[in-house]
Amino acid sequence: MHFAGKVWRLLVGIKDGLVLLLMLLFFWALFAILTSRPSPAEVREGALLLKLDGVVVEERSEIDPLSALLASEAPVGEYQVRDLVHALNAAADDARIKAVVFDLDLFLGGGQVHMQEIGAAMDRVRAADKPVLTYATAYADSAMMLAAHASEVWVNPEGVAVVTGPGGETQYYAGLIERLNVNAHVFKVGEYKSAVEPYTRSSMSPEARENYAALYGALWEEWQANVKKARPKAQLERIVTDPVALVQNADGDLATAALQAGLVDKIGSKTAFEERVVALVGGDEWSELPGAYPATEFQPWLQANPYPTTGREIGVITVAGPIVDGDAGPGTAGGTRIADLLDEALARDLAGLVVRVDSPGGSVLASEEIREAIERHKAKGIPVAVSMANVAASGGYWVSTPADRIFAEPETITGSIGIFAVLPTFERTAASIGVTSDGVRTSPLSGQPDLIGGLTPEMEAVFQASIENGYRDFTSLVATSRNMTPAAVERIAQGRVWDGGSARQIGLVDQYGGMDEALAWVAGRAGLGDGEWHAAYLGRQPSATDALLRQWLSGEESVQRADVFALFARRNQAALARMGADMERFMGTSGAQAYCLGCPAPVSAATHGSRESTGWLVRLLAMVTD
Repeated sequence: MHFAGKVWRLLVGIKDGLVLLLMLLFFWALFAILTSRPSPAEVREGALLLKLDGVVVEERSEIDPLSALLASEAPVGEYQVRDLVHALNAAADDARIKAVVFDLDLFLGGGQVHMQEIGAAMDRVRAADKPVLTYATAYADSAMMLAAHASEVWVNPEGVAVVTGPGGETQYYAGLIERLNVNAHVFKVGEYKSAVEPYTRSSMSPEARENYAALYGALWEEWQANVKKARPKAQLERIVTDPVALVQNADGDLATAALQAGLVDKIGSKTAFEERVVALVGGDEWSELPGAYPATEFQPWLQANPYPTTGREIGVITVAGPIVDGDAGPGTAGGTRIADLLDEALARDLAGLVVRVDSPGGSVLASEEIREAIERHKAKGIPVAVSMANVAASGGYWVSTPADRIFAEPETITGSIGIFAVLPTFERTAASIGVTSDGVRTSPLSGQPDLIGGLTPEMEAVFQASIENGYRDFTSLVATSRNMTPAAVERIAQGRVWDGGSARQIGLVDQYGGMDEALAWVAGRAGLGDGEWHAAYLGRQPSATDALLRQWLSGEESVQRADVFALFARRNQAALARMGADMERFMGTSGAQAYCLGCPAPVSAATHGSRESTGWLVRLLAMVTD
């Protein structure tokens, strides 16, 4: 009986603990409902403060609530480029906003096209006679491209502004695969389809080197032209050709070197920077802290400035991130999810459709699923345009083929018309530990594909024929949509990757422009004038729970500013994440891929890992025990 009593008390304790946890979750949910949406009353006359503690993305991903509750890491912040541009445009026209302040201390970057779009919006704020200021401890290429459009650029005295340019090293795994006695069976079409090279080579092929030298050279020229135009005082040639001499002339003081090179305007502490803002917009009468100024933060400002909803709807579907089979996303382009969103919108009276693509491609089946869904809208007789962001390559171009008109920027990466598949087998690995295979076949394909026994020549021939057929399907879609002959497509296909400027010259793109130009073109084709239409983004918007989880998990104690060493350590973290994705692609169960492995992956929270945090449940326990 004594033992039974102990068991009973244990069960009662577990029950009480679960009740307590459920009550905490209930009150947390109630708090989320009441407080997660910022009030327009939080808008203050003074500065618009844009604290970009994360990455700029095309489409924000969602946090899984259960994973967030159990995690010991805080998610990296994500900011949709259209929201930032909208916020800046509203600030330019609102008399309450006297200046715009960018806090880039925790900024992790964004795609070149996105930086250009935000920079243009910053220019519009300055054209309204409102100063735009930036502050950071470390400026890398993305942050520097933004800062070039500011009226004042500040850097911490212990900080740095460094320009490296696109490009870098790619990891090759042929040596590792050989050492592990794994056979990498590669099936591809395209002389320039370098996506499979990391699994078959130990270095870059001459064809891939030629392609990417041209691509990155074009992107680098565009980056420099953008920065030079926005910031003529920047001595980019000096920075790029001899950075060592620049630093040595400043006695190793990286902040001073950045000032001497014209990358920044002022060196000062965060408090000194804030006091400068006070001089521009006035002090905060409600705060006694040094350098306090009245500011409206990003989310309340968006809440106070909703997107227009008058006139007819022009649907916008976003294809962002790798294209995968199933319901993945947002932030990842799940083929079934996007096709379902498009099919649900068939019942709406859309005046037209814009497909916004920021993807290096992925699954052939998922790409075709999305393309067919777009075609169903086109069959209704409405105009369809594609707006390419940073990357719209391989599968990203596949889903673009139904468009009546394709818009891209010179910095857009596109093309990569080709497909491949990789299948590892382990017969040599098995043999090395004494495992062999034998059996009876009734046909050359019996038991195939056999991952332990290996592939028969007939099975390899079937796989290669399937890939070649998929490639013909891809090039046929391009030929039909672009009004080209198959021979003309073949000359620009073969997996070759193009910058947006070259893509326009060879006919893969119709016109330079972004979302605004694509929407205006669709509106014009639909016979709609100004004020007679609005963009209707298809799909669910980030929930209140998602917003609260991000706010709760990303507490101030997780903030870590970056000096020059931490800046490059972040890049190493992104490289490690990419290596993990490479191996997952090699060992995974995905089918034929229309994917541009050599293209810069769209920036996302996943490529930058997470920030250290105490975790949500840990915080709850701390609240209970304090």
